[in-house]
Amino acid sequence: MSRPAAEHPSITLKLSGHHAVIEPDRFTPGSFNLIVDGTPQSNVNLDNPGDLFFEYVQRIGHVIDLIGDVGEPITAVHLGAGALTLPRYVEATRPGSRQQVVELESDLIDFVRAELPWDKRANLRVRHGDAREVLAKLPAGLHGAVDLVVVDIFSGARTPAHVTSREFYKLAAPLLSPRGVLVVNAADGPGLPFARSQAATLSAVFAHVLALAETQVLKGRRFGNIVFVAAHTPIDTTWVQRLLAGGPHPSKVVEGAELAQFMATAMVTTDATATPSPLPGRTVFQVGN
Repeated sequence: MSRPAAEHPSITLKLSGHHAVIEPDRFTPGSFNLIVDGTPQSNVNLDNPGDLFFEYVQRIGHVIDLIGDVGEPITAVHLGAGALTLPRYVEATRPGSRQQVVELESDLIDFVRAELPWDKRANLRVRHGDAREVLAKLPAGLHGAVDLVVVDIFSGARTPAHVTSREFYKLAAPLLSPRGVLVVNAADGPGLPFARSQAATLSAVFAHVLALAETQVLKGRRFGNIVFVAAHTPIDTTWVQRLLAGGPHPSKVVEGAELAQFMATAMVTTDATATPSPLPGRTVFQVGN
C-alpha cells in the first residue's frame, strides 16, 4: 500500500521556493518520480538506470546511444540535474564515462543524493550554480572534448530565458568534440513559437540541427517536448532512421529543408529578446497536490 502524499520525502528549495517531492512510480517497482512545483521533472529506475520513462528522455537516450561505438565511454556535460536520470543512463550504458552535472539548486542535489543515491563508482562531478555562469567557467581542457552536452533546464515548469539565447548557445558550442552533439529539450504548445525560435537560434550557432518529437507535437496540435540535436559536423544520415525506429511512436525527425521551413518565420533569440518557455496548462504536465 502506497504512503499518503504527505509522507513522501519532500523539501522546499531555498533559492526558488519550489516544493520538491519524491514519489514511488505507481506502475514500475523500483522507480521514483521527482516532482517540482507540481511538475514531474524526472523518473529514475534505481533497479535499472537504463530504463527511461518519459518520452522525450527516451528520445535523448536514443541520441546518446548513437554517439561513437556501443558502450564506449563518453565525456558529457549535463546542464540541469533533476534526479540525474540521464547521467545515470550514461553510466549504465557507457560505464567509465566522464560526466559533469550543473545544477542551480544545491539542496535539490543533496535531496536526490539522500533519497535516490547513484552508483558511487560513477565518474560524476556535480557543479553548483547557474548553468550559464558555470558554463562560462568550465575548464579549458573540456573545450573540444565533450561528446554530449544536454540542456534540460527548468525552473518549475518553464525554461528560464537566459538559457535560450544565441549568446548562451555560443558558450556551449566550443565544448563539443568533433563527434559531439548538443541536445536541447524544448517544451511548447500550439503554434510552437518557442520551439521554432529555438530551431532558428541553434541554427545560427551550429551548422547542423535536427528536431525529434511526437508527430502531433511537431504539428503544434498539443503541448509537448521537442528534442533538438545540434552539431558542428554533419550528423550521420543513418541516425535519422535509427532515431525513428527507436520510438516512442509515432515520431518524426525534422531536418534539412523541412527544418528550414519549420523555422522560416522565426526570429533568432538573443539576450535582448529572450523569454521563458511557455507555461503549460496544469492538466498537461502538472499533478495535483
